[in-house]
Amino acid sequence: MSENLLEMRNITKEFTGVRALDDVNFKVKKGSIHALVGENGAGKSTLMNVLSGIYPHGTYSGQIIYDGEECKFSTIRDSEAKGIVIIHQELALVPYMSIGENMFLGNERGKSFSIDWGTTHAESSKYLKIVGLNESSHTLVRDIGVGKQQLVEIAKALSKHARLLILDEPTSSLNESDSKALLDLLLRLKKEGLTSIIISHKLNEVSYVADDITVIRDGHTIETLVKGVDDFSEDRIIRGMVGRELSDRFPKRTDVKIGDVALEVKNWSVNHPLYTEKKVVDNVSFHVRRGEVVGISGLMGAGRTELAMSIFGHSYGTNISGQLKLSGKEVKLHSVRGAIEHGLAYVTEDRKGNGLILSNPIRTNTTLANLKGVSSNSVIDRDKEYAVAEEYRQKLRTKCTGVEQLVGNLSGGNQQKVLLAKWMFADPDVLILDEPTRGIDVGAKYEIYNIINTLAKENKSVIMISSELPEVLGMSDRIYVMNEGKMVGEFTKDEATQEGIMSCILKSGNASKGAENK
Repeated sequence: MSENLLEMRNITKEFTGVRALDDVNFKVKKGSIHALVGENGAGKSTLMNVLSGIYPHGTYSGQIIYDGEECKFSTIRDSEAKGIVIIHQELALVPYMSIGENMFLGNERGKSFSIDWGTTHAESSKYLKIVGLNESSHTLVRDIGVGKQQLVEIAKALSKHARLLILDEPTSSLNESDSKALLDLLLRLKKEGLTSIIISHKLNEVSYVADDITVIRDGHTIETLVKGVDDFSEDRIIRGMVGRELSDRFPKRTDVKIGDVALEVKNWSVNHPLYTEKKVVDNVSFHVRRGEVVGISGLMGAGRTELAMSIFGHSYGTNISGQLKLSGKEVKLHSVRGAIEHGLAYVTEDRKGNGLILSNPIRTNTTLANLKGVSSNSVIDRDKEYAVAEEYRQKLRTKCTGVEQLVGNLSGGNQQKVLLAKWMFADPDVLILDEPTRGIDVGAKYEIYNIINTLAKENKSVIMISSELPEVLGMSDRIYVMNEGKMVGEFTKDEATQEGIMSCILKSGNASKGAENK
């Protein structure tokens, strides 16, 4: 009997004019955790979509051998019936439904037109206990954090009697502690017989959790590394992914010239838009100078995104108070349009939901924030729009078939480049980048870092929010630390360390808890 639960043989998948997978071979041993890594656009998600039936049999060539028999899945229900369950990077939960309702949505317990709610919540509670989530199955999904939502997705998969669990970037939205807890859960489930495939760009996590690592590059299988036999270091994995050594993860800044203060925020406070009595940003003050990259670090829920969005034309929050100065002059920015007109740009962490129109081409997405730049008498000049999009495609080295390609068909890293191009064309003085490299590979990250350095060199002011401490340390001239809605620390580049930043967060948390207990 084969030790492999899954074999994908000679898989080739083509889209219009593009061969996304070219004769790919992929094997997964029973009871293992197998990592699938590669740059954005390498074909990882496409391969998993073939496996799960999202791309049905007949739309690709090759064979899927699962548990010793050939499978020809026409729908995702076909693969789930065999115990293959995929959890996508964008979680498919309905926020205004309960955990229990979400877990059995489309797989309801009971008879036709009569849901058995008692069984639904009893079974939900059983699977929540398995994944270690101490929440009532009656709790609305909107009322739990992203880390807990990820556990709900895994519990949902287990309720479908999953034997092979596929996780696409499961920790991309999680902080370090939540990521570690999720990876430890996968290791525990492995001991109980569950086989997992994990797609991740966080190579330290891949090394920690995986038994085998398969590298895909440009639609081809490059190699499979085996724990205990091959080198599992990040440098070794990167070499397989990009086809070369990457000697420095963070490009060096040259000709650094930091000028006058471009943006200053004083005593800034923001309340939650729904729970209006809850303060999410509490009396925050900070500044950024021209030509400077300022990092804002903190755990998830620290208030960093809420701070950024509230500054950007009050696009988040209620009861916003405080002072905002641009180049020394106080301004009142009560709308996104007003923020853009005053030279601010906000690159959202949610590129698919709030940053780009996926059903539109690169051309229209690139010019969205500055239609005046491609218009005459309020009529868009399509030729000029095309020329602008093509200029930024070349400048940012966006991989695509052309600027008429739909943004939804691009890889994550290339979508991020289009989002950056959109705001660069608006020619802002201050750019706020919220998780600018989330969910993209190490090669694409390097290119984004080069773009950030170029912006700083052009005398732009860059505020970078990131949950990845190495990234904050590697790219920032100064670093602010947020925790529980407050600024709790500030470091120069030379002063900052991972230990120092985490110590700052933990001490501020302990201090606030101590004050509450008095």
